[in-house]
Amino acid sequence: MELSIDKKYILDIAKEILEFNSPTGFCFEIMDKIKDMADSFGYDFETNNKGGGIITIKGKSDDKVIGLSAHVDTLGAMVRSITSEGKLKFTLLGGPIVPTLDGEYCKIRTREGKIYTGTFLSTSPAAHVFEDSSSKSRDTKNMEVRIDENVKSKDDTQKLGICPGDFIFIEPKTTITESGFIKSRFIDDKGSVTCLMGLLELFNREKITPHFTTKILISNYEEVGHGASYIPRDITEMISVDMGCIGEDLSCSEYDVSICAKDSGGPYDYNMTTDLVNLAKNNDLNYAVDIYPFYGSDVGAALKGGNDIRGALIGPGVHASHGMERTHYSALENTIKLLYLYLTM
Repeated sequence: MELSIDKKYILDIAKEILEFNSPTGFCFEIMDKIKDMADSFGYDFETNNKGGGIITIKGKSDDKVIGLSAHVDTLGAMVRSITSEGKLKFTLLGGPIVPTLDGEYCKIRTREGKIYTGTFLSTSPAAHVFEDSSSKSRDTKNMEVRIDENVKSKDDTQKLGICPGDFIFIEPKTTITESGFIKSRFIDDKGSVTCLMGLLELFNREKITPHFTTKILISNYEEVGHGASYIPRDITEMISVDMGCIGEDLSCSEYDVSICAKDSGGPYDYNMTTDLVNLAKNNDLNYAVDIYPFYGSDVGAALKGGNDIRGALIGPGVHASHGMERTHYSALENTIKLLYLYLTM
């Protein structure tokens, strides 16, 4: 299908959003950025009590209201305690694959807003010193954060203003290649947020009005399970836009829009899923239909929150979820096209 999606805009926004620090529970700054983008396109933006964003696109009809969601919160860490040597023990926010953090750069933000840099390391970090430097388990018990300051004791670190409960931002290392690959931590789910911003840009530029009023939810606690547990009461059906999984017996690739038929919460709405499959098939999109056994979404949170909706799940295929992730521009483009078709056909 022919659709004038602005590739440069999509890749520029992807890089900008991915480089924001927004671990679950600390999404204030990035939500301001999302608001600025919605405002620039002329769409209403409001914030709910727990800090999530709601963008409204007025449709030709209010007979039903369609919800789209993507989450801007990411995995992360938080200071748990300070060791006698002045290093930081940490607790996880969400479920990052902990061994991938070994050697990763990070930033520590104090309650007063001061930023320090550091590195996640094993407690046996040196091959010339520790016999178990290669074999020691990489988990929160056996890892810590080394701060880039002259600290030798717990008291030294406390004098910097660092204390338990401070957020630790993991370096995303965002890279976009000439061949269209997007390499970064936290493409889950900022790749999908990028798709929704690309959809807004397309609708604004081409003066496109969806058939039905559409509300875009930018959730901020999805990684801990309650992102879209509350949604506007006028929403009747909802599509969660979240990463597609790759591997094992799955058919999704980094070039596809994934359509999930079932995840750990059970099957998605049969008729909505069928409509999405037929739209993708009939318009020659690269797509895959899969089952995700270790997965939950904003639609699942909304249903568990008692909302009376139908729900579906789609999103760009992402490799190596919760580690060093990668997708391709084609997956984002196919996701935007499928959303456009669902809202306008």
